Amino acid sequence: MSNRLVIGVLAGLALMAGQASAAKTTLVVGMNIEPAGLDPTVAAPVAVGQVTWQNVFEGLVALDRSGAIVPGLAESWTISPDGLVYTFKLRSGVAFHDGSPFDASVARFTLDRARGPQSLNPQKRFFSTIAAVEAPDATTLVVRLSQPTGNLLYWLAWPAAVMVSPTTADGDATHPVGTGPFRFVSWQKGDRVELARNGDYWNHATPIALETATFRFIADAQAEAAALKSGDVDAFPEFGAPELMASFKDDPRLVTVIGNTELKVVAGMNNAVKPFSDARVRRALMLAVDRQMVIDGAWSGYGTAIGSHYTPNDPGYVDLTGVYPHDVAKAKALLAEAGYPDGFAFTMKAPQMAYAMRSAEVLQAMFADIGVTMTIEPTEFPAKWVQDVFKGRTYAMTIVAHAEPMDIDIYARDPYYFNYADPAFAALMREVEATTDPTARATLYAAAQRKLAEDVPALYLFAMPKLGVWDRRLTGLWQNEPIPSNVLTDVRWSD
Repeated sequence: MSNRLVIGVLAGLALMAGQASAAKTTLVVGMNIEPAGLDPTVAAPVAVGQVTWQNVFEGLVALDRSGAIVPGLAESWTISPDGLVYTFKLRSGVAFHDGSPFDASVARFTLDRARGPQSLNPQKRFFSTIAAVEAPDATTLVVRLSQPTGNLLYWLAWPAAVMVSPTTADGDATHPVGTGPFRFVSWQKGDRVELARNGDYWNHATPIALETATFRFIADAQAEAAALKSGDVDAFPEFGAPELMASFKDDPRLVTVIGNTELKVVAGMNNAVKPFSDARVRRALMLAVDRQMVIDGAWSGYGTAIGSHYTPNDPGYVDLTGVYPHDVAKAKALLAEAGYPDGFAFTMKAPQMAYAMRSAEVLQAMFADIGVTMTIEPTEFPAKWVQDVFKGRTYAMTIVAHAEPMDIDIYARDPYYFNYADPAFAALMREVEATTDPTARATLYAAAQRKLAEDVPALYLFAMPKLGVWDRRLTGLWQNEPIPSNVLTDVRWSD
């Protein structure tokens, strides 16, 4: 063999070895719900943020994987002693994906847009105490409040508070333009959203390993499992079929990961209509519910029973499942006291999602045990459910997983689909907002939990776990979910 041939063979082997050892730089992430739009500042469904939050769009601050508030486009901030002035020091040299600069004037535009009279922001209430926003120079943002707002920094970390450019904001729902580590490439509706690495990303301290990321939307559980097993999908951070989790245990390529979320599964009642306007009826239904049986039947035993609209992850959590534990005899007695000795009949509008339909079927059987007949009306989610329940409030009972972290204050909003109006609870929420001391806030949150557990404006069932399935060579995906997200900044393939 000639020297030239030997050199050629060795070079070829070296090239092949290099190709074999090079880590992948592409990722396909599965999701079971496709967002209706891609701009979290104008649409509420969590699927929006699961694609774009911290990937395409960024806020002044962020939540990390432990749920802590960390710097974002603001590198630091100070709060005045009276809690009324927040001064943010913004990063310099940050640009949007279209090349336009991010500075204090853009941040002011974003906050004014979110709180303005024409705002479509799903969390407009977050910005209601902002009295003025000032941009004295390019890297200084001053936010003046009308009253102390203990949750302001936390809210500014949410998807609804991400920074948007004045030149592209109107088109962000279909062609999002942010400052994040990934830029939008395309959206094939009904199938996928494609992102590509932002080569000009400002945070040089965090190298982005992925060159491309694709979000694929697969609604059918069996199809989700098949896509994982075939390798068509690399990861399902929120796998929607707990009954299939065991099917992955013998697959050497995949790993299953059980984490926690802020998803609170509750059966909401319309407190403004009979018989649910009577607290005795609501309490009787809560007594009829065996929470563990719901968890077993709806989510294959995965989940944590809750007694109020709060998860064990949250500050000031109190286990209140014992306030109205499963007790059929007491439930029947309460119904009789309320004037329904023979029960009553009603219809539940149940979103057509696996956990909701399964939970509804379990509840249906439990209510029958106390003489209550519940008819289940499958309701398309999100459009039909939002129209009938969330906006129209033309329903008796529904069931849904509330995904927003620390959202116990929804029971003080007017209007809100529960139609629960209690001055004492509303006063508690106002006190929480005016309090900045963490210990005092936790005490107030505990009191708020107890109030809801006793009044039962909704049936509190369980906190859903995060069921993740992904290729075991992947690192950096979040095990827990302090906020609904699929943050890809730290995701990479091992060699």
